Amino acid sequence: MVTRLPLPETCSLELADAILNERAKGRNADYFKNIYEEWRKRIEVYLADHGNPETVPRWPAINENSTPLLTLYKAPKQQNSQYPVLKSIRNGKLQFCPSCGEEGSPRTIDHYLPKEIYPHFCVTPANLTPMCDACQTAKGTKTLDKHGRRIFLHPYFDDFLTSQVVRLIVGRPFNAPEDFELVPIDDLEPAQAALVWRHIDGLNMQERYGAFFRDEYIRLLHLSQEARDQGLDIVDDIPVFLRLHRKKALNLWPYIFYTAVMADNELLDYLRKGDLPEHI
Repeated sequence: MVTRLPLPETCSLELADAILNERAKGRNADYFKNIYEEWRKRIEVYLADHGNPETVPRWPAINENSTPLLTLYKAPKQQNSQYPVLKSIRNGKLQFCPSCGEEGSPRTIDHYLPKEIYPHFCVTPANLTPMCDACQTAKGTKTLDKHGRRIFLHPYFDDFLTSQVVRLIVGRPFNAPEDFELVPIDDLEPAQAALVWRHIDGLNMQERYGAFFRDEYIRLLHLSQEARDQGLDIVDDIPVFLRLHRKKALNLWPYIFYTAVMADNELLDYLRKGDLPEHI
């Protein structure tokens, strides 16, 4: 699930200033000079409204000629101010996708407000986050649902993401659970919980998580059988698994899985002495 990230070190407004200065004598000098004041105001609105597509207005006029802006993202040169920003976000040290929690290094950049619709934010650092390929495919250019509400959590601005925001419900029967359901944590505010639901649906996370949780559950059953064979209690090991994954991030898939296991007393009792499947 989404993890709270610190904003990029480069100020979004200062980067716009640097880009204008670099292009002052280039072939697109007049273009950037003419849009500069409005461009900067719109970046200010983005920052003030935390990139919320419900309130950040579109700029129809810029979509009529957005090529010089989009080129900043698509073809940056090493001497350009935006180049190290893009490189840092794309090749960061994260070992998981901050938008879904799947482990692995995300090597692509997501535009929280899509560059196809908001080309003026295509190199705005506050609009750029690392993201895995599966999330990018699912997200596409979606921003609002049919009721005009934003769909996706923002890793830079949704402060409640510093805590775990989803929990897993393990289906029954325990020897062959039929489903694994992700739901928002109970103590979220109603608006936060509704946003988490939209994020889950918007990134197809139920389906994607389901395959992972089934595999992880089978591994847990294997470990339970091995522990029994050695006269041990598998439940003693689960806090160790939790601490191991917690050190990475609270909303990683394995951590969500093992918090669900620890919170389900019936499941713990089953792992200790229930009838495990014969072929696992």
